[in-house]
Amino acid sequence: MGFFQILIFIVWALSALALIALVLMHSGKGTGISDMIASSLYNANAATGIMERNLDRLTVIVAVVFAVCVLLCMFFFPQGGIVGVDVI
Repeated sequence: MGFFQILIFIVWALSALALIALVLMHSGKGTGISDMIASSLYNANAATGIMERNLDRLTVIVAVVFAVCVLLCMFFFPQGGIVGVDVI
């Protein structure tokens, strides 16, 4: 496996973890448990809207990085195999 392939795989794994964390950080839209947790973290000021907008932008950027890494993995691992594993 080459250096570029390892680098793509590392960026892909880190973007996957970051995407999970960012999605979980979004506030809930209902009156369920997520809304109760979110209300304890920050109050309903004008800054909350700015934080949500920045969180949305960051989530979209990380999702695009994740998608690009997946597409690059399709080209570098066309059969889904890793070096040392025979694919029949």
